[in-house]
Amino acid sequence: MSNALSIFNQLRPVTVGYDNVFDHFEKMFEDNFFNSPSVNYPPYNIVKTGENTYDIEVALAGYNKKDISIEFAESLLTIKSVKKDNSETKDEDGNVIHQGISKRFFSKTFTVADDTEVKGAELKDGLLKVSLERIIPEAKKPRQIEIR
Repeated sequence: MSNALSIFNQLRPVTVGYDNVFDHFEKMFEDNFFNSPSVNYPPYNIVKTGENTYDIEVALAGYNKKDISIEFAESLLTIKSVKKDNSETKDEDGNVIHQGISKRFFSKTFTVADDTEVKGAELKDGLLKVSLERIIPEAKKPRQIEIR
């Protein structure tokens, strides 16, 4: 058992309702998530745009809407390419001059908190922006407890 798992086991007795969070992190460690080589393509930013709003920005130069699939299921947001474009830049004789922009296959998955909703996505100027919002239910908002 790794140190991380023992930390989670030490935290379980002093927390309530976080079992799914600990289970998620334990699975990441079991899958060797932190020791596997990281895939850097496509590059992305996660931007906090407001108190409870976020954008995931993914650089996708050369891709259009038909080339990209976005799926959200069971707290996982997956952005991936769906087809490879075989078109090339050619001169008048049909020869490739230079092909520096490639449309590689990719799949990037983000874990999204249970209280966060995906609000939409936009592809503009080679940048895919997926907007998310954390919805805080009334029961979780701070409130004053009256003492009797």
